Amino acid sequence: MNDRVRIFDTTLRDGEQSPGATMTSAEKLEIAHALSRLGVDVIEAGFPAASPDDLAAVRSIARKVGNEVPPGRPESEPPTIAGLARATKGDIDKAWEAVREAKHPRIHTFLATSDLHLEHKLRMTRPQVLEKVKEMVGYARSLCEDIEFSAEDASRSDVSFLREVVLVAVAAGATTINIPDTVGYSTPAEFTSIISTLRAAVPEQVILSVHCHDDLGLATANTLSGVLAGARQVEVTINGIGERAGNTSLEEVVMALRTRAPVFKLTTGIDTTQLVPTSRMVSSTTGIVVPPNKAVVGANAFAHESGIHQDGMLKHQETYEIMRPETVGAMQTRLVLGKHSGRAALRARLAELGFPLDGEALDRAFAEFKTVAEKKKNVTDADLEALIGRGSFGGEIFVLDGLQVACGSIGMPTATVRLRDRAGNTLVQASTGTGPVHAAFRAVDELVKRQPELLEFLVHSVTEGIDALGEVSVRVRDDVGSERGNAQHESTARVFYGHAADTDIVVASVKAYLAAINRMLATREHAEAAE
Repeated sequence: MNDRVRIFDTTLRDGEQSPGATMTSAEKLEIAHALSRLGVDVIEAGFPAASPDDLAAVRSIARKVGNEVPPGRPESEPPTIAGLARATKGDIDKAWEAVREAKHPRIHTFLATSDLHLEHKLRMTRPQVLEKVKEMVGYARSLCEDIEFSAEDASRSDVSFLREVVLVAVAAGATTINIPDTVGYSTPAEFTSIISTLRAAVPEQVILSVHCHDDLGLATANTLSGVLAGARQVEVTINGIGERAGNTSLEEVVMALRTRAPVFKLTTGIDTTQLVPTSRMVSSTTGIVVPPNKAVVGANAFAHESGIHQDGMLKHQETYEIMRPETVGAMQTRLVLGKHSGRAALRARLAELGFPLDGEALDRAFAEFKTVAEKKKNVTDADLEALIGRGSFGGEIFVLDGLQVACGSIGMPTATVRLRDRAGNTLVQASTGTGPVHAAFRAVDELVKRQPELLEFLVHSVTEGIDALGEVSVRVRDDVGSERGNAQHESTARVFYGHAADTDIVVASVKAYLAAINRMLATREHAEAAE
């Protein structure tokens, strides 16, 4: 285990202490299942003595998640379930009551060791602290084999006294010793010194753990410094949520260890493809929004606007990305078009939208694009559509001539669509679906004799009031692969964009879908004519 770092997740305990992040028992259980899928080694499920509800939530997690092999990991053991307890018999009893039904239960007890806390909070002397640690760790060990002891405010403690406390805890039965930077005060060099001193003092079989807060923005740096100094457990939270400025971010530590493997020479049991999905679940549950520039899981973590960066990315992904988005469960790299973007990125995006331009045509489009980009932060696909202009390949092939839908809680949603083709012929088709939009799209597919794959369907209001104008954007993939039954064609199938607005959102949806299909069909005709 010397080359393995255990991941101790405290999202459900320390993370929940973020202002406004309180979770229900059902929400905690759902997140615990997600943490198990992620592959964390220890889930600190809560503080059982805090309230009867917290005790019940920890007990439920211990019973269910603590006895289930993580989905998709048949070779794995259920995660250890830990309950936090102050160094009192009452707290320890409640923690044991909560976690005892887990296959791998842990009692995690703590007591402050800094002179500041001893004088102003505990009102205890150093000898009293030593006696308390000996008594309470020993009592916890009489109940449970897996005991973790934390020296609260360790980073501001006298190191010689901290060493003495740790040795007493180990002698009393602690199997894991946690060294918290409780208020985010330490620097990486200081924290390295503390962990190195303690690693040399305690037996090899005792695991040293680190728990860092981000008050000075150094939580991840301090945690990694502790790991390099010999710590083999890191206490972290999803998205770095927690007291005040938060805790060390799980995703940052895990990806640092993975990305810089030659430096750390350490592994974890984390399935990194679950990082983004778990991040989104925690954000949705707690209501704490992940900043766009958040490392690893932020919306901009794999987005590029600079023209130099975009050009490099199009040539070779590793020029400006040290990890691939799919390794953390993100969809794909995004090239954000704005005033810093270059010709290469514009050309690639236009090709995705069905406008493959080169030479003078691309030069003209790029000049117009720069004019638009100077006026707004991001240039959307709708802006590009307007910039290139409709009918670039010979006009609309099909036009919506009429639409009628029937929907509601009773009956089957039905849509009747009337189209007019280039020759002036009127085509009518009725179809059913799961809703009015789905039914209308199915009718369109029948009329145009194509079944493109719908990749994206976005709706938002562009004006205010009950008569608001609704704007719809769709993105479809050409059905050429399935039509020809050829895997090669399927892998190179193009993506086409459609956009429309109307006070009737179903009408806007059909217009946008038709716009994408018209572009798809026109591009085919253009390619066939070129052949």
